Amino acid sequence: MSVLDLARPEIRALQPYSSARMEASGGSVLLNANESPWPAVMAGGIALNRYPDPQPHELIDALAALYGVAPAQVLAGRGSDEAIDLLVRAFCRAGQDAVAICPPTFGMYSVSAAIQGAAILEVPLAGDFSLDADALLARIEPNIKLVFLCSPNNPTGNLVPLATISRIAAELTERAMVIVDEAYIEFAGTPSAATLLGRHDNLAVLRTLSKAHALAAARIGVVLAHAQVIGLLRRILPAYPLPAPCVEAALNALTPPAKAATRVRVAGLVAARDQLAAALKSVPGLHDVLPSAANFIVVRCVDADALYRRLLSVGVVVRNVSHYPSMGGCLRISVGSPSDHARLLAALGARVEAA
Repeated sequence: MSVLDLARPEIRALQPYSSARMEASGGSVLLNANESPWPAVMAGGIALNRYPDPQPHELIDALAALYGVAPAQVLAGRGSDEAIDLLVRAFCRAGQDAVAICPPTFGMYSVSAAIQGAAILEVPLAGDFSLDADALLARIEPNIKLVFLCSPNNPTGNLVPLATISRIAAELTERAMVIVDEAYIEFAGTPSAATLLGRHDNLAVLRTLSKAHALAAARIGVVLAHAQVIGLLRRILPAYPLPAPCVEAALNALTPPAKAATRVRVAGLVAARDQLAAALKSVPGLHDVLPSAANFIVVRCVDADALYRRLLSVGVVVRNVSHYPSMGGCLRISVGSPSDHARLLAALGARVEAA
């Protein structure tokens, strides 16, 4: 059985749209896309009169090198949100198929499923927010086509061990795709699930340049998967998903000096995360500071709503996640700059200096 047998048959049979840029390889007189011949140039010297390459070779090669996979295993799009949407649309028939999620977790999995008309199976995390693989596998029915795992998990910050991911993918071979969302993996200091791609053709890994590479506004998200899966997703990818300025920003962030600087910044942020967590333990009214492998910290409060409003009143914005399952009384706090932490801790009435 091919992994593509899990996908919607109408997507497998779809003749993808052939964009003008796909036809223009090697051409120098471009008269096929009804573009303006006069370049409108923005800051940085980027001409915007021509449509961009749907999957720029230089960017795909740089992302493949960054994540340790072959270029044929890489698809770039507009953030992880688009990647999630593409996967749901490629594998789930409206009214027939379903996705499995493990709440509390990232909300876009269920939103994308609902938009597609796919059912949503919820298998909650354990009391300590760890993933219960036995409970998850026991609930997988034939209509489940995608299983979403977030590691480190948003909003709880904990990891799913690679051995657990590998076991789930192995158990679901020829049954479902396992999608591992690693938006925050750079802050965890652990190997990526991409190291498992050679063993499991039903595994896909989501990565992003938004967090560790500080490119949230550029919206560069990545799917890493078996080449057949990437080819399938390219059939339904919009014709020109990557604006030229965003591609240029990503390429600048993936030069050797830029990647070295990113590693330094990530190490500094991890240290700041641990210092902030220690400082938060001195704050009156906080029951608990949860351990985190991401670039945020979750705290459990006496009254999350009141504390959220109090912080907002002095210009400090955190995320109120108390409505998530099993997260009553919780706020999620992003790790910021030293001055951000100083303002936060002062507003909270901490008894120690900011990190």
